[in-house]
Amino acid sequence: MTGYNLKDENEVKEYLKNLHTEYLFGCHSEKKPEVCHLLGDYMEAIKLDQKAATRIYKQNCDEHNFAKSCAKYGDIQVIGKECKKNVIEAFKYMQKACDLNEPRGCLHSGVLAMSSDELKQSKEIRIPMGMQYLKKACDLNEEKACFYLSGIYLKGIEGYVEKNFKEAYLLSLKSCESGNPYACANISMMHKKGDGVQQNTELAKTFRTRAEYLLKEVKKHQKQLKFHQGIDP
Repeated sequence: MTGYNLKDENEVKEYLKNLHTEYLFGCHSEKKPEVCHLLGDYMEAIKLDQKAATRIYKQNCDEHNFAKSCAKYGDIQVIGKECKKNVIEAFKYMQKACDLNEPRGCLHSGVLAMSSDELKQSKEIRIPMGMQYLKKACDLNEEKACFYLSGIYLKGIEGYVEKNFKEAYLLSLKSCESGNPYACANISMMHKKGDGVQQNTELAKTFRTRAEYLLKEVKKHQKQLKFHQGIDP
């Protein structure tokens, strides 16, 4: 869709309405799961109709096994966004997303399993399962999962996960390379103290500088974010 002056308010509204029509056709007539997900995003971010968006995500997951929709529906259920919070339902859809190789589904499945007693499962079941999901998320290049796992190995979980500085270092390094400033800061501290790695003040300084640079970039990006205001039907 081209030919619109997106600096003109009226043309922006026309563009968004045409985009909505395109998504409706692609989802309902052409039965394209990726377009149905975009329709859900449109209803959530542009129309500000959370209930309609939630319904679309769930249907797209149930009927088309579209992993991103499964993960999104799970996220909505876990926080109770304009619906009743349902952690067990959320976890089921996050697991499905992960089984379909959606990194965010694996990340959120792992975090929920590690932290939520609302799943009504013992820690003996939850923690190994959570570690498995987080590892899969990290393997799928979800840097937040790598960082989360590194933190677990740095501190350990008594009775369940032993401290492992070598593994924590490798996971932090992967997360740092993907742009996580806090992972870079952890590597800096590990080199400074010699925790599981060679004590090296130069490497500590290098990773501290990298962490500071990335943190500035994150803050700059956050300031640039703008919220959608919605359009009239």
